Amino acid sequence: MSISQGATGHSPETDNGAQTPVHDASPARSFKAGFFVKLALMAAINAFGLYGLLSAWATGTWGVFTGLVVALIAANYVYFSRRAIPAKYLYPGLLFLFTYQLFTMVYTGYVAFTNYGDGHNSTKTDAIESVLAYNEVQVPGSPSYPVTILVDGDNNLALGIVENGVAKIGTQETPLTAAEGAQVTSTHITAADGYDVLDFSKIVERQQDISALRVPFSDNAEDGSLRTLDALNAYQFSSTMEYDETADTMTNTAAGIVYTADPDTGYFTSADGDNLTPGWRVSVGFDNFTYMFTDSRVSGPFFSILTWTFAFAFLSVVTTFALGLAFALVFNDPRVRGRKIYRAILILPYAFPGFLSALVWKGMLNERFGFVNEVILGGASVPWLSDPWLAKVSIIMVNLWLGFPYMFLITTGALQSMPHDVLESAKMDGASPWRVLRSIILPLLMISTAPLLISSFAFNFNNFSLIYMLTGGGPNYSGSPLIIGSTDILISMVYSVAFESGVKQYGLASAVSILIFIMVGIISWLGFRQTRKLEEY
Repeated sequence: MSISQGATGHSPETDNGAQTPVHDASPARSFKAGFFVKLALMAAINAFGLYGLLSAWATGTWGVFTGLVVALIAANYVYFSRRAIPAKYLYPGLLFLFTYQLFTMVYTGYVAFTNYGDGHNSTKTDAIESVLAYNEVQVPGSPSYPVTILVDGDNNLALGIVENGVAKIGTQETPLTAAEGAQVTSTHITAADGYDVLDFSKIVERQQDISALRVPFSDNAEDGSLRTLDALNAYQFSSTMEYDETADTMTNTAAGIVYTADPDTGYFTSADGDNLTPGWRVSVGFDNFTYMFTDSRVSGPFFSILTWTFAFAFLSVVTTFALGLAFALVFNDPRVRGRKIYRAILILPYAFPGFLSALVWKGMLNERFGFVNEVILGGASVPWLSDPWLAKVSIIMVNLWLGFPYMFLITTGALQSMPHDVLESAKMDGASPWRVLRSIILPLLMISTAPLLISSFAFNFNNFSLIYMLTGGGPNYSGSPLIIGSTDILISMVYSVAFESGVKQYGLASAVSILIFIMVGIISWLGFRQTRKLEEY
C-alpha cells in the first residue's frame, strides 16, 4: 500500500500510519521570483560599478578605484550569501555613511593640510604641461595648415588637417592622429567617423572656444600644438618655456630666466622670487591653521567673526526659546479661547522655507525702499543691513521670527506631558506662578528640551542660509585679503574663502571647517554632559 502511494505521488505511510511529506526537489521551484529581481538589480549595480572602475582606471583616481572594488565585493557577498541576513539591511546605510560622511571628513582633513586652490589644483605633471601650454607662441615660419573644425559625439571641438594626403584629427585631450576612413579633398576633411564637420554658422557660435583650442602635435608637450585664430588656417605653436627634468627647472628660452621647482610652495620660482602659474598641490603642514592667527590682516576679522558666531548661536537659542516658551505657557492655559487657531497662526513662519523668508526680510529692511523704514517708521533711513551693529541686530530679530515657532512646538508638547498633580500640589502649597515656573516647570522642561537646545545651538552655529540670504556677510572688513564681513559666521567665512575671495583657497577653507567641527563637537559634548545632571529631577 505504501509503495503504491509513493509511486502515485502521495506521501508514504510510516509504521504508525502517519504520512511523511515528500519535498519537490525540482530546481525550477527552488528559485522564487524575488531571486530573479535581486539578480537583475545586482546585475545593474555591477554594470554601473564596472563603468565606474573603468573610468577611475582611465583617470588614475586610485582611491576611487579601490573604494569601488571594496564596495562591489562587499555588495555581492552580502546579497548573495545566506549568512549575511542583517547585513542586507545595514549595507546601504553603511555605504552612504562611508561615502558621504567618513570619506568627506577624511578628504576635508587631507585638503586642510595642502595648498589646494586656484593655481594649485592638480599634480606637478599637470602643472608642467599647463605652464608649457600657457607660454606658447607661434613658431616663426610655421607652415599654414588649412583646417577643418569638427565636433565629436560629446560636443568636444576638434581640429582636422590633411598632411601629405593623410587626414589627422586631434582634440584638446588627444594629439593629432591619423583618422582612418576619413573622406578628404586635397586640403580639407569632408567627413570622419565619430565626428561632425561644423558649418559656418556653428563656427561663428563657438568662435571663442575655437580660438582657445590647442591640439597637441604629439604626447610630448614640448612638441607644441596646432592652433587657429580664424577657423580657416592653423599654425604650429611652441612654448617659450623648456622643462629640464634632470635639474627640475623651467627655463624661459626667450628671456633666459630659470625657474626652479620649490617643493614647499608648489611653484616654479625664479631667483627674483617670481612664480610661474599654475603651481601644483603640496603639503603645507599647519600653515593654513596658523595663517588665521599670524597674519594681522586676517587675525582681527577672524576673531571678530569667531566671537560673533558664538554670540549669534547663543542669542538665537535664548531668544527663540524664551519667546516660544512664553507663547506656549500662554496658550497652554485652558482659559484662553481659540487656542487652536492661535497656535496654527504662530507656526506659520515655520511653515515657509527659511531662505525665502530671509529674502523677504531683506527687502523689508532695505534702507531706501523697505517696508520697515517707509511704512512702519514713516520714511526713516535706518541702515538695518549696512551698519555692522544694526545688521547683527537685524539677523537676531529675523532669526527670532524664523525660530520661535519650533521652540513653541516643542515646549507646548513638553508642557502638555507634565504631570498636572505636581503643579496642582505646588499651587495648593501656596507657590507663586513665578516660583512654579522657576522650580518645577523649567527643570522638568529642560529634561526633554535640553538635547534639542544643544542641537539648535549647533544648527545656528552653522546657519549659513540666513547669513548668506540676508546680509551676504556684509558689511565687509576693509584691508583684509579675504572678502569677509562683520556679520559673517565661521561657516559663511568658509564659503567666502573657498569661492568668493577672488582666489579660491580650498585648503584654508577646509582648515576653518576642521576648527568648526572641533568647536561644535566640544560644545555638544559639554552640553550633553551637563544635561545628565537634569536626570536628578
